[in-house]
Amino acid sequence: MFRLYHHPVSTPSRYIRLIMGEYGLSCEFIEEKPWVRREEFLKLNPAGTLPVMLSEEGDSIVGGGVIGEFLDETIGSLQRENRLMPENSQKRAEVRRLVDWFLNKTEQEVHRYLVVERVYKHMMTKEEGGGSPDAAIIRAGRANLKHHLQYVGWLAASRNWIAGTRFSCADLAAAASLSVLDYLGEIPWDSEPAAKDWYARVKSRPSFRPLLSDKVIGLPPVSHYIDLDF
Repeated sequence: MFRLYHHPVSTPSRYIRLIMGEYGLSCEFIEEKPWVRREEFLKLNPAGTLPVMLSEEGDSIVGGGVIGEFLDETIGSLQRENRLMPENSQKRAEVRRLVDWFLNKTEQEVHRYLVVERVYKHMMTKEEGGGSPDAAIIRAGRANLKHHLQYVGWLAASRNWIAGTRFSCADLAAAASLSVLDYLGEIPWDSEPAAKDWYARVKSRPSFRPLLSDKVIGLPPVSHYIDLDF
């Protein structure tokens, strides 16, 4: 059985949980607070970042993008029409581009502001960097979110799925990213109806159900977070 070190509001962690759900993989989930920098966790990943997966052989595999590629090579390649990466190399490149966009670019330009200020600082001690959220940083994150949401809306309006005609890892990466922000009530869905319709399709998949049951202590989700018809 796989073991996954994750955090409920970590986009890359959610991305891997969704892939595992799509492939029906059994996994032991271990919630990790990366800011604590536990010695045992740092032995698995000296960078102290999430997610980290232990393979069935006990090997440590680090990072959402890397773990996703590992699962595609070892599990996805046997799935045929249910594979989450296209067989065509050019189409695979587009999926990889978008996975990188949501796991890295959106993470740096949006989540680093909103999630850190609204969630992580709420959970950290003063010594770990916790405290009151910075309103200026939150405003910057919301301004950046507007552009990212518009891009999702454009992709959803011009394609059947985010990366093209087929459901793929790109949809899971985008949905993982937006689901964290949706938990916090940060997404003005009515401003991008195409993005909302696309997200509703992903949200209704069985692999998404565990994410909808996630709870952050002291910070409940907005009321529509678990609603499939929002």
